[in-house]
Parts: sequence; structure tokens; C-alpha cells
Amino acid sequence: MAYDNKRRYIVTGGAGMIGSAIVWALNNRGVDNILVVDRLGTDEKWRNLVPLQYADYMDADEFLKVTQTKGDTLGSVGAVFHMGACSSTTEKDAKYLMDNNFAYTRDIAQWAVSRRFRFVYASSAATYGDGSEGMSDQTEALYAYRPLNMYGYSKHLFDCYAIQKGISRGIVGLKFFNIFGPNEHHKGDMRSVVNKGFYQILQTGRLQLFKSYHPDFADGEQKRDFLYVKDAAEMALHLAELPLAGGLFNIGSGVASTWLDLAHALFAAMGRPSQIDMVDMPEHLRGKYQYFTQAEMERFQSTNYPEVITPLREAVRDYVQTYLMPGKFLGDEPWDEDEEEAAG
Repeated sequence: MAYDNKRRYIVTGGAGMIGSAIVWALNNRGVDNILVVDRLGTDEKWRNLVPLQYADYMDADEFLKVTQTKGDTLGSVGAVFHMGACSSTTEKDAKYLMDNNFAYTRDIAQWAVSRRFRFVYASSAATYGDGSEGMSDQTEALYAYRPLNMYGYSKHLFDCYAIQKGISRGIVGLKFFNIFGPNEHHKGDMRSVVNKGFYQILQTGRLQLFKSYHPDFADGEQKRDFLYVKDAAEMALHLAELPLAGGLFNIGSGVASTWLDLAHALFAAMGRPSQIDMVDMPEHLRGKYQYFTQAEMERFQSTNYPEVITPLREAVRDYVQTYLMPGKFLGDEPWDEDEEEAAG
């Protein structure tokens, strides 16, 4: 599949961090025949859409109705990137998560598969739980995982459903690890440590990190697989282009970095000396905290991805200096430089 404007591309959650990055990546390919689907409430998420080019917008509930009653009116669809979901790992409303993350994904997937549209959806590394069973995206490992929170379980449930219904091989599930980057201001407490830490440092000159409550990890030495959102979007588009790629794919860097690594990269990007305070982790998080994540990337690497994943320090520097410091959104830079030069 080559990206072009002859077909429509649908991005649910298109105003969110990853969704808007996918729209941005499509724009960089000269594509703007995009239907953005989302729920725009009273937060500032709409700002993520302002610099982007797309053909139409539809509310998420209306989109679901259209797929169920008038699905053919959406025309020729090149791919459906289903990034829309509740992404809060601390959300306690299980019914809301089941409706929004599992049932909605199930219904959209059934519609897309029935019309042979390429379907790419967001899963999560939260499905792996505490990591004691590994973090393999191979199908045979799936049923051993025990998510630590309801968010992870709602994602895990659809992964299992897709296999049980025999549609997994024809769709792509993206197990996102710790994604950070532009267009996450609206996420509140779910913003990355880079985003929250940037403003902490501006205000106080210092950064707070959680203490460790695991004997195998010193304070600040807890490890996560961090991935820049620009890389996540490019990886998603790469997999959508491959008609034979199906099933689950870990979407991470393949490198486990400590929170201290991340903190030092942030201070360096801001041109400041590292000043770090270790603070108590809230009680409600201690039993649900992942101390180590690292994507096993063999399946993804077998697809011959042509790009180099951005190293952590370089990604943090780009995020801080290109977006956070000047207060820009992804897409504020020209999305079609040749066109801009011709117009000028």
C-alpha cells in the first residue's frame, strides 16, 4: 500500500498525542484526505489539530453509528488507524473502559475487517503486567499475561478477542511502550515525565522522581522503554503499508532506560544542572507499578523497518527545544516545504 489522496485514511483519537502524530506523518507524505475521529470535550485537545491538514472531522459516537448503519458512505478507505481510547492507567470506572476501549474497538474492527480495510489499532505494554511472564508479542505468549490495572486489561481483552475470532492475522495491534512527545498537554496526570518535569524544572529548578519500593531497583533506577511519538507514528504507518504484516507488534525502542537517564537527558536539553529529589510513591500506585519494561523487537525488526529509532537523549532534546520551549505543536513547521516555497 502506497499512501496517496485517492483513498481516505481514518484516524480515530486523531486529536490525541499518537493520533495527531499519525495525521502529521501522513501530511509529511503529502496526504490530507484524512477523516479525524475524536471526542472533543472542554479540554485543549483541539489545539493539536490546528496545524494539521485533514479533510473532515467526525465525533467518535457518530462515527460508530455511521459504521453500523451507513458504513459504505465513507468511501474507499486506505487504512483505519484506531488510536482512540481512554489512556488513563489510573481510571477506575471498569464499565467505561470496557465500553470505550474494548467494545468500541471490537465494533470498529468488525466493520473494517468486513470491508477488507487495513485496520491498525493501539494496544499497550500495560497488558504485560509486572513483566514476570516476559514481554513477547508472539501470539502463543498472550494468555499468560496478567495486567496490573483495568486500563491494561481492557486492552488485553481485545488482543485476546482478535485471536479468538480469527481476525488477528489480518489486522495490526500496536503494543505501545512509554510514548512521549509533542501534543500531550491535554493528558493531565497522564502526561509524560518529560512534559511534567519540564514545567517542574522551570518553576523550581528541580525534578521529582518516585522512590523505589522493589528490592531489585534503587531509587531512580526503575527502567522503562521510552519511545518518541514521532517514531511511534512512523512505525505505525510502516506496518500499515505491509499487507502481510498482522498480529501484535511491540512498539518501543528495544532499550530499557532508567528514570535517572531520562531526567539527566531533560536537564541537559534545558541547559541546566541535574537537581533531582526522590519522593514517596502514592499508596494507590505501589501495587500496580511496572518496574521494568523493555520491548522485544524481533517481530517488528523482521519487517525491515528502514528508519533508525531516535535515541532517548536526542528525542528528549528535540521535544524540549523544538516544541516545549517555544510552545509549539506537532505540525507547526511546514508540512509540505516544496508547496510552501512555490507559493512564496
